[in-house]
Amino acid sequence: MWLTVFFILITFLYAGYTAILLLYRKWFLQLKPFVASEETKSTTKFSIIIPARDEGLFIRNCLMSILQQTYPTTLYEIIVVDDFSADDTVAIVEQIQQQYNNVRLIKLANELGGKLLNSYKKKAIEYAINQAKGDWIITTDADCITPKNWLITFDAWIQKNNTVFVAAPVAFTNNGSLLQAFQYIDFMSMQGITAASVNAGFHNMCNGANLAYKKNVFVEVNGFKDIDNIASGDDMLLMNKIKKQYPKSISFLFSKEAIVTTYPMPTWKAFYNQRIRWASKAEQFKTKDKSIFIVLVLLYFFNVALFVLPFLSVLNIYCLAFWGLFIVLKTLSELAFALPVAKFFEQPFVWWFPFMQPLHIVYIVVSGWLGKFGSYQWKGRNVK
Repeated sequence: MWLTVFFILITFLYAGYTAILLLYRKWFLQLKPFVASEETKSTTKFSIIIPARDEGLFIRNCLMSILQQTYPTTLYEIIVVDDFSADDTVAIVEQIQQQYNNVRLIKLANELGGKLLNSYKKKAIEYAINQAKGDWIITTDADCITPKNWLITFDAWIQKNNTVFVAAPVAFTNNGSLLQAFQYIDFMSMQGITAASVNAGFHNMCNGANLAYKKNVFVEVNGFKDIDNIASGDDMLLMNKIKKQYPKSISFLFSKEAIVTTYPMPTWKAFYNQRIRWASKAEQFKTKDKSIFIVLVLLYFFNVALFVLPFLSVLNIYCLAFWGLFIVLKTLSELAFALPVAKFFEQPFVWWFPFMQPLHIVYIVVSGWLGKFGSYQWKGRNVK
């Protein structure tokens, strides 16, 4: 009897999971790639904000990729906010400052005066915005590389659309190892969902490594006020605040010329800490964006059911057969969505994706649980 009940439950969860994936697929296929017109005259003044903590290995390449843009240098500035770095991050930025007068450096330690926070990144962005000269803020991360037409594409999109907040695509590099391939597929799928859901107006998703918003709108919604005690959420929670004020002015820049690339986590421990950090803001969506919360709950409990099913085989051997069946069905549903997303990012899809399913299930269950009830370490800090 209990097996029948459990089978009905997991079938119901699978049906809901598949339905939402197919809906995402439909919305994604409706997207039309945007290409900036060569006739568009650049007019938008950007302030590019880069919070950086111990990013000495990456910050030079990040800055140089921005400084080599095809966009007029008079129309953009770069503000690096050093977040208590203990390496040569500051020295590298200061060296580049000597060559480029549109690069600025803010030291968060000088601004805080010893005050302790739970979200240093939000405070770093806030201080930079207070000093920004541009009309539009763009945020990216210190380990990111931007394509040469990045700013031109943002500018053309802003001129063409009535928008105040623009989410844009991010991609992980992939060297073919299990760790990088797993992160690349997982993150690429999230980016596909972001593009589909934002364009459809279904729910708010974005990534702080590549987004833009009007400076005056940030001020209008009181910036990070009321969400500044949450370690994560400088992107999606801010997006939610802005959408409440401007529900018809949120957009996704679906353009290959706007794809920012970044590096996946170098170790499994770092990967789990990153995902726990991301999962820690899920509780906020219970009141701020119910559609995301419902999807996250559905995703989580479907994976919990798949996680539990093999252990139930001790009581009934048929549980293993059911588990295998749902693994196959889950894989097919995810492939239906992920393949067109991979095509947009011009990346070959990893053929051994189906064999990652047990790992993916464990990752969802563990990171979701710890995101709710645990703590994690990020950039050398213990965070609640």
